[in-house]
Amino acid sequence: MIYEQIDRNKRKTYLIFFIFFLILAALGSFIGAYFFGNIYSGIVIAVIIAVVYTLITYFQSTSIVMQMNGAKKLNSAKDAPDLWHIVEDLSMVADIPLPEIYIIDDPSPNAFATGRDPEHSAVAVTSGLYEMMNREELEGVLAHEISHVRNYDIRVSTISVALSSAIILICSIIGNAYRWWIPMNDDDRDNNNSGAIRLVLWLVGLIFAIIGPMIATLVQMAISRNREYLADVSGAELTRNPQGLINALEKLEQSTKPMKRVDDASAALYIDDPNKKKHFAGLFDTHPPLDKRIEALKKTFQ
Repeated sequence: MIYEQIDRNKRKTYLIFFIFFLILAALGSFIGAYFFGNIYSGIVIAVIIAVVYTLITYFQSTSIVMQMNGAKKLNSAKDAPDLWHIVEDLSMVADIPLPEIYIIDDPSPNAFATGRDPEHSAVAVTSGLYEMMNREELEGVLAHEISHVRNYDIRVSTISVALSSAIILICSIIGNAYRWWIPMNDDDRDNNNSGAIRLVLWLVGLIFAIIGPMIATLVQMAISRNREYLADVSGAELTRNPQGLINALEKLEQSTKPMKRVDDASAALYIDDPNKKKHFAGLFDTHPPLDKRIEALKKTFQ
């Protein structure tokens, strides 16, 4: 099961590239048609921006994500002995290199893993989670995060975060351009057809600037929801103690305090929704409901 999931996640990486490329192509087509009079020029510009942005984010994912979320790196076991040794032990069981370990100074209990592969990975927990959980529960949460690393979920997540951010950046550029770009120039006014076309393109671009980030976020959320169930089961198998994770998820369910500082692009990485928001029909939720995850664990192991 684990190796099948690893293979699926590797294949899913290419699917993510394809979906986001379609969004970029649509945005680029508008940029080219409206600003340059050439669709292909816009697509090339959009793809170049996305590729450069994604490569930077991909290879610097740990430092970028940790900085965005205000995480501080532990340099040795002396900084947080229990946390360090649990991650160390779980890494040995999972047969992966020891990830970098971070703590986020926030009273809301939460945790996440990031990186591009097991050799370049990191886990982070909030001070609230570290203080709230006993050792068994902390082990359950960290096993969940280590499973994301071992199953290559972090690669899928990193790429989706990077591409989502790139699309949001391009949409922001389009939105800012509307502050000074006039829908029709004097020549267009002399040519009713040309002016009408530019006005339509202007309206289309405005719509793209609004819904582009939403579409990118929806794709990212759909990916995130499926990963959580699999990481729960994988984590419980790592510790051979599903009750530890069940108890931890029950405590997270009782916590209603959102995190003070959350980067929206990386919110889907956390074990629980850091914003503590519920959306209509679960469409915009970054995570499956905790009660359903607890129920799934109980059915699998009890």
